[in-house]
Amino acid sequence: MGGLKTLFKQTFIYGLATVLPRMLSFLLVPLYTTDGVLSSVAEYGEVNVIFSWFVIFNVILAYGMETAFFRFFHKEDDKEQVIGTSVISLMLSSFGFFILALIFQNHIATLTDIDVKYINLVIWILLLDALVIIPFAWLRATQRPMRYAVIKILNVAINLGLNLFFLLALKPLTEDISVFQSIYKPNFEISYIFMANLIASGVTLVFMLPFYSKISFKFNGKLWKQMMQYGLPVLVAGIAFSINETFDRILLKELLPENIADTQIGMYSACYKLALFMTLFATAYRLGIEPFFFSQAKAENAKDNYAKILEFFVAIGSVILLGVVVFADILKVIIVRSEDYWEAMWIVPIILLANFFLGIYHNLSVWYKITDRTKFGAYISIGGALVTLVINILFIKEFSYKASAIATLAAYFVMMILSYGFGRKYYPIPYNLKKIALYLVLSTGFSILSFYKFRGMYGIGILMLIVFLTIIYISEKKQIKQLLKI
Repeated sequence: MGGLKTLFKQTFIYGLATVLPRMLSFLLVPLYTTDGVLSSVAEYGEVNVIFSWFVIFNVILAYGMETAFFRFFHKEDDKEQVIGTSVISLMLSSFGFFILALIFQNHIATLTDIDVKYINLVIWILLLDALVIIPFAWLRATQRPMRYAVIKILNVAINLGLNLFFLLALKPLTEDISVFQSIYKPNFEISYIFMANLIASGVTLVFMLPFYSKISFKFNGKLWKQMMQYGLPVLVAGIAFSINETFDRILLKELLPENIADTQIGMYSACYKLALFMTLFATAYRLGIEPFFFSQAKAENAKDNYAKILEFFVAIGSVILLGVVVFADILKVIIVRSEDYWEAMWIVPIILLANFFLGIYHNLSVWYKITDRTKFGAYISIGGALVTLVINILFIKEFSYKASAIATLAAYFVMMILSYGFGRKYYPIPYNLKKIALYLVLSTGFSILSFYKFRGMYGIGILMLIVFLTIIYISEKKQIKQLLKI
């Protein structure tokens, strides 16, 4: 259990760094969906379309260098050279993108159908975020989770605070304090949202500047080529993943009639947020696991540890899936404040299960990361992206966001199955498939019954949850006691 002890300690800290900030940002959903804050559901849909493009360009600007950094930091003796090569590469590419994007911002606005004033803000945010990729990766690689957590939490706290100030407090303040009159602009809500993001990203970079003052800017061309060879398939996989994760909003905007597109996207995006509980858990787990995968690769019991990790993930994820589904209609009142968005609640169990499959996929991906076969990650993600695109393009016009939800579920299921199949061939891990399948089948079956058959009948839903928790406890009793000792 030694390796698992390290994993769970790191996962707990990284969980704080991920869960707490996202729980803070989670408050933005009820803020944005409260009547009167944004002018309409359609305006919230417009914000989500912009963030969809934002996610894609974030991946492009990172181009797999973060994952390559982890691999070569643990692999190479000259750590400083790995750091310097990574930093110089990202700095040059980031500033190059920044200059070109500013020059062609009007063309980008036309291509994406987004107002140029938002494009300008997003370009600045992308630059600032790109400059902290390696500093954050270095904190994780050198096992400094507390500093990582504090800065991450500060970033989102600033973002949240400024959103509250700009969207709720600023207008009333202009009536009593003249200085705020020069800041406030009517019908400027979307710009305020991205201004808050920009300021938070700027403060984060300031806190990371000491990293740049301490490192040696040593660039090794040969090492850079090796890192790019390792990282570029990760870039392809990242772009494909971004398509799976966010491109459906862009397709909804393109394929639905213009008069309803933004409204449909707004409803879909708001109810999609109820899957955040699964996303938070899977992300925190992944952040703890990724450095652990590499550091444990040469250990004698590495494969047994990897197998146990997936089993724990599926057990906990199954409880989250069923718990959120049972109480979905209670959660929607707290999180998605306006009834105007609730029409899309149908997607909640589907998106939860989809993100569960994605988390399992990330656990299964250990085999291609530690065997330097990252190209398979690209192949698998491309396969998922193709599923996403085909289903969305064929069915959005008839089924709107329901097609997007089904596409997300199908894509992540395909990725999960493909990763397991390739992993059995190249790096077989003794997963307890019977136990994993039992948890998956029971939690999915109970979730379907609770939401689509007995929705609102909380006695039945809670009984299903208790039965499932009892099965988990009986099955994992020994491991649970060991983890509680940790």
